[in-house]
Amino acid sequence: MKRELASEDVRKKFDIVRVNELISLPTGSTEIIIGQERAVKALKFGLGIKAEGYNIYVSGIHGTGKLTAIKNFVVDPAKKEPSPDDWCYVNNFKDPYEPTRLCLPAGKATPFKKDIKNLIHDARIVLTKAFENDDFIKRRQNITDTLVLRQNELFNDVYDRAAKDSIRIKETPVEILTIPLKNGKSMTDEQFNKLSEAEQKAIRNAQDKYIDEIKVVVRESRRLEKDATEKIGRLENEAATFAISSLIQEMREKYASVPDVLKHLTEVKEDILGNLSGFLISDKTNVIPDTSTNNFIKRYEVNVLVDNDLCQGAPVVIEPHPTYNNLFGRVEKESYMGTWVTDLTLIRRGSLHTANGGYLIIQVEELFKNVFSWESLKRALKNKEVVIEEAGDQWGFITTKTLKPAPIPLKVKVILIGAPFFYHLLYAWDSNFKELFKVKADFDSSMNRTDKNEDNYIRFCDEICKKEGLAQLNKEAVAKIIEHGSRLAEDQGKLSTRFSEIANILREANYYASVDNSVQIQSLHICKAVEEKLYRSNLIQDRLNEMIASRQILIDIKGKKVGQVNGLSVIMLGDIEFGIPNRITCSTSLGKDGIIAIEREAELSGPIHTKGVMILTGYLTEKYIQEKPISLNARLVFEQSYGEIEGDSASSSELYTILSGLSGLPIQQGIAVTGSVNQKGEIQAVGGINEKIEGYYEICKILGQEEGLGVIIPSANIRNLMLKEEIQEAIKQNKFKIWAIDTIDDGIEILTGVRAGSPQEEGSISFLVNNRLNQYADKMRAYALEELEDATEN
Repeated sequence: MKRELASEDVRKKFDIVRVNELISLPTGSTEIIIGQERAVKALKFGLGIKAEGYNIYVSGIHGTGKLTAIKNFVVDPAKKEPSPDDWCYVNNFKDPYEPTRLCLPAGKATPFKKDIKNLIHDARIVLTKAFENDDFIKRRQNITDTLVLRQNELFNDVYDRAAKDSIRIKETPVEILTIPLKNGKSMTDEQFNKLSEAEQKAIRNAQDKYIDEIKVVVRESRRLEKDATEKIGRLENEAATFAISSLIQEMREKYASVPDVLKHLTEVKEDILGNLSGFLISDKTNVIPDTSTNNFIKRYEVNVLVDNDLCQGAPVVIEPHPTYNNLFGRVEKESYMGTWVTDLTLIRRGSLHTANGGYLIIQVEELFKNVFSWESLKRALKNKEVVIEEAGDQWGFITTKTLKPAPIPLKVKVILIGAPFFYHLLYAWDSNFKELFKVKADFDSSMNRTDKNEDNYIRFCDEICKKEGLAQLNKEAVAKIIEHGSRLAEDQGKLSTRFSEIANILREANYYASVDNSVQIQSLHICKAVEEKLYRSNLIQDRLNEMIASRQILIDIKGKKVGQVNGLSVIMLGDIEFGIPNRITCSTSLGKDGIIAIEREAELSGPIHTKGVMILTGYLTEKYIQEKPISLNARLVFEQSYGEIEGDSASSSELYTILSGLSGLPIQQGIAVTGSVNQKGEIQAVGGINEKIEGYYEICKILGQEEGLGVIIPSANIRNLMLKEEIQEAIKQNKFKIWAIDTIDDGIEILTGVRAGSPQEEGSISFLVNNRLNQYADKMRAYALEELEDATEN
């Protein structure tokens, strides 16, 4: 069935009365996610279920506002959840290269850091006072005096006995000397040599005796020093313990509900008591490594990694640049005396730490751009912990000596946002993906054009205008925005959900309104914004149109021709797609090759176009060549086409040229055609229908033809029509026509003005085609008979 479309059929208008109705309603807020019921249901499920692996992949094309919508959608339920714990790092006194993690209730980490700082400060003060106490000094002095007295007694006893035997004992840093005396004075070598051998031997024996005795005394003296040191140490420890116990106890009472903190306080106390000298002489203003005693105090500092004090509910974090370090944190380094040093205060958090206990939103395309990020994220989700390590360690052999902080337990809901392509790629090739991201929220590029969605569309525009300080839209401008939404969706019954494009149109329309000094955005400003956006990008289209106008590209729109028709195609170049007519011709002759597509033979056609051409053979075979051999050569070509052709939307056009060539009936050149065909002769829908019609209409205007113009389209494409108002007006004035058809017969009747009929109906197109094929078959049989007779004679 064929149908000539009325002007109302080619563009669905928006009833301005609906705007008046909306204005009379109380002002309400727009839905967070407009027209995405399927996605909203999936998101609610994904956010509600807390089982392992139910992270979310938000799938949808670019421009549908997924990122902003998801953030706003997640914020409200996140506020109803409890705030997660704080995390901080403290020194591991047993192994300083592996800092210990501490978990504290939300908002307690920063106060804990201050409390520890105050504790250390107060401890230094009370210890200094304790060691300056008179009683402590007296007790320490008593130990020292007792030591000196006992040492003197030991040495004096030996010295006295040696003196009676005329031996002086002299200690040097490297040895003990025993010097013989004569008349109370040291004996010279000359005097010693004058003595008899017996006297010399007696002196040597005495020297050896006292050397042995003095060695014993020295050992005893050192033992006494050690005992005194231990006593002083115990005294200092007792004094220090007494001095800081009240400080530590006060802290323990304050953090009694946090076992990790209590354990750390015990370790702090033990370390202070075990390193009193370093603790008291440390200079915390000096920036040197932890291994230096001059910076001893730094070992007690607390590094607050995550502080959720200001977090209302669970955190919602968007990571715009998901590098490995931005996700997992890092250990920074500082330059010191020509080398790099670090300590626990230089550990920095990543977005996974910040989002821990809440939600992390990442653009999947950005994630894949960064080395290690994807694999490390999967590992963190599987192991339920965040490990801060050098990126080079991921290779397994590039490593430097640095800190290795204890892993932080991870409980986070990751929301990946990306194109459907990435979802299908990951699902097919990454075995871990389907286990970690079990929820898919699919964002559609369009939504049904219901009253509710139209209202939400208007409210969205109103909120954009208020938020960005744009002029308000009048009623006619609102209607144009709704219609443009259907145009973007390429469906009269739907609206586009690519809200970024709608917002851009509003911004550009606001500019043109300001140029006109208009206080409101009017319909003409919306139209101009759309037209100017197209104009900025359609230079190539204009050049092609100029080539057609100057006959460099041949397009006929006048008269009738056999075996020739104007097919419509779409060219897509970046941010623009436009329609252009192509002259399609067919030459038919007797032969056995069937339908030959010259583009296919020249390897200039894609597989879909090749399939469309092969379908034509199926159509002709079923309808005309049931009881006779194929005796046809039909050569199809897109004239002046030098690039690759793809798609099957021209298959009906090609079939019309074949039928015209076989029947000898001319085709009206002013009528262009688009639509694919199946083997049964049914016309199927095609894409880019608006661009094809508008592109052909522009050519008709350029060539100056005003009569007998039109386009044949599939009936299934009627709902996709959202043509320019100019074309709608031309249809109303009968200057341009659009026919919607269901079958090839409908189309050929419009193009030739002759009834399609059946092969048995005289005068019909089918009758003429069948006759021509019969003639070809008869001639083929005659040629075959002649060849057989010649072969027999020979």
